Amino acid sequence: MIQAVISGSSAYLRALTQEIEKKLQRALASAPQRRNLLQELFADIALEVDDRARDIIFRREDVSSVAEDYTEGPICFYNVLADYFVCMPQNGKPILDLIVQLWSQSFASNIFTLLFHKWLFEVQLENPETLLRYSSALVQGATNVFWIDIQSNTRRFQSLFWYLLEDVALVPERLKKIPLQAQRDLFLLLSRFIFFYNAAEKLESFLKQFPDMPNAFLIGGPADVFVTEIADLLLKLKVEPALLHYLSQIKVLQGLELRMTTSTRLKTCLYSFTSPGGPTYPTRAVRHAAWDALDVLFPVGRYLRHLISLFFRLLYPCYWPSSCWNFIVSCVQGIFYSLLRLIFSSWDKLNKENQE
Repeated sequence: MIQAVISGSSAYLRALTQEIEKKLQRALASAPQRRNLLQELFADIALEVDDRARDIIFRREDVSSVAEDYTEGPICFYNVLADYFVCMPQNGKPILDLIVQLWSQSFASNIFTLLFHKWLFEVQLENPETLLRYSSALVQGATNVFWIDIQSNTRRFQSLFWYLLEDVALVPERLKKIPLQAQRDLFLLLSRFIFFYNAAEKLESFLKQFPDMPNAFLIGGPADVFVTEIADLLLKLKVEPALLHYLSQIKVLQGLELRMTTSTRLKTCLYSFTSPGGPTYPTRAVRHAAWDALDVLFPVGRYLRHLISLFFRLLYPCYWPSSCWNFIVSCVQGIFYSLLRLIFSSWDKLNKENQE
C-alpha cells in the first residue's frame, strides 16, 4: 500500500533524498563537524511526519489507509524513505555509497538501518561480502535505535522492530537472504526487545524460527537463549518505566521449559530487584513488580522467599518506619477499595430488586 501511495509524490521524496545526500557530503568533507552533522541527519529522518509534509507525500484520500499500515507506531520520515528506496533503489545508491564511506562514524549505522532496512531484504544483492557488511550494520544500527527508545521510554522505532520481526525473522525465505551469523545476531537482538515492543504474543512462533546457535549443547535451546538475553538486558536497564514494563511482560514465560542453569539465572536476576535501599537500589514499585514476577514464574518456595526477605529487612531498623508506613497505607487502601466494592455491589443489587 505504501509503495503505491508514495509513487505520486516522487518529486518531494527525490528532493528530500537530495538534501540527505548533501548533508552526508558535508559530513564527509568536514571531519570536525562530522559527528554533529550525522547526529542532525539521524534526528531529522527519525522525526514524525507533520501534517504539512503528510499532505504532500500522501494523497488526502489515502491518509487513512497509510495510517492503518503504520499501526505499530507514528509515521516518521524514515518509514516513508525506506519504502521509497525499495521502489526506487537507484535513487538511494548515492546515499548508500556515502554512508559506506562514513561507515566507522557514530550514527552512520543508525542512518543506514532506518533508511535501508527494507531495501536490504527486498532488493537482490549478489556480493556475499557486501551482504555481510550491510546485515552487520543493520543489527548494530537497530540495536542503537532500540536502546534510544528504551532510554527515552518511547516507541518511535517500533515499526522498524515489527518489520524485522514479522517480515524478516518469521519469514524464512526473506531471513535466508542474509548470512547465518547475521541471522543469529538478528534473533538475539529481537529477543532483547520483544517485550519492550509488546510482541509477547509472537513468542511461540519466534522461538520456532530460531536459527541453530553454536555450542547449543552448552547454552541450551532457543528458549534458553531467549531467556538469557532477557536476563542480561534486565540487569542493564536503568529506566524505571521500561523496567516495570519488562517485569510485567516477563510473566508470559510461565511454563516455558528451561535448563536448570537458565532458570537459576533468571531467578537470580529477578531476585536482584527485590532488595530495598537507595539511591542506586530498585524503587518500591520495581521491587513489588519483581516479587510478582518471581511468584508467577517460580511459585515453589514463594512463601519461604518472602519470609527470608522479611527477616533480612528486620536486620535494618532504618527501614522499619517506611515499611510500617507502606504497610499501613496498603491496608487503608485495601479496606477503602473493599468498602467501595461492597457499596457498589449493594447499590447494583438494590437497583435490580427495584426494577423487578
